[in-house]
Amino acid sequence: MQIFKRKSEIDFMGKRKLAAILSTLLVLIAIGSVLVRGLNFGIDFTGGTLVEVGYQQAVELAKVRKVLDEGGFGDALVQHFGTSKDVLVRLAPQAELASAELSDRAFAALKQAEAGEATLRRVEFVGPQVGDELAEDGGLAMLYALIGILVYVALRFEYRFALGSVIALVHDVLITLGIFSIFQIEFDLTVLAAVLAVIGYSLNDTIVVFDRIRENFRKMRKGSAVDIVNSSLNQTLSRTLMTSLTTLLVLTALFVFGGEIIHGFAFALIVGVLVGTYSSIYVASTAVLMLGISKADLMPVVKEGAEVDAEP
Repeated sequence: MQIFKRKSEIDFMGKRKLAAILSTLLVLIAIGSVLVRGLNFGIDFTGGTLVEVGYQQAVELAKVRKVLDEGGFGDALVQHFGTSKDVLVRLAPQAELASAELSDRAFAALKQAEAGEATLRRVEFVGPQVGDELAEDGGLAMLYALIGILVYVALRFEYRFALGSVIALVHDVLITLGIFSIFQIEFDLTVLAAVLAVIGYSLNDTIVVFDRIRENFRKMRKGSAVDIVNSSLNQTLSRTLMTSLTTLLVLTALFVFGGEIIHGFAFALIVGVLVGTYSSIYVASTAVLMLGISKADLMPVVKEGAEVDAEP
């Protein structure tokens, strides 16, 4: 722990131009991938079929996935439902098959996963209209979150800080979505929840940095805006690193041991924490400097007549 107690003197802002180029390049790649390749939406957004099957004895998910893959359902999502004897399968829609035929073929394949009788307990069809509505509501939720953050930070700090925080948040969200688009990782409601959580995590880290920047602008009499921002980042560096590392430890454990159903959620948060830590240091602070923040903008407003009242 001694490394975090030692005062750091890293010239973060000296590399802000290089960081700005890197961030711009990553954001452009992410936007390009989302526009060209799109996101690999899961059943929550595209619609599909849910099939719940009960077995007489515990069944391994690896066997279930194998028989489904052999039956032509390689993209099916499989998980235990309640006990190790119950399995829930999510099937993406197939243009050439009706929903009833799709579930029948899937159940026929699932019977071969384990010896003994298999019972079809539930079949549900999620229509594409529901998926479209969920996609629209999810996008609106993200937009409202960004607007609310913009208003909150503008009221608490100053409008330049508000713009800087929103720029950093948009940067984090776009890069996270870009990674999911590039690697075509399934994007479902749990991943959308993770993206919204990334917004909250990144904002919290940015607020801590901004609070120290505002404090130092008022306290430090010498030094340029770049020097003050550098000093603030170094003072909050240990807190930023410790928070990120402990969060990543938990998320890595979730990703490794949490099972397939939570992989997308954990992976989105891991990417978001890494990108959010970077953006709170480079993107948000650099944006504030580019917007022309100065000491005069952050000094407390002296009310008219306050000096006269202070005189004996």
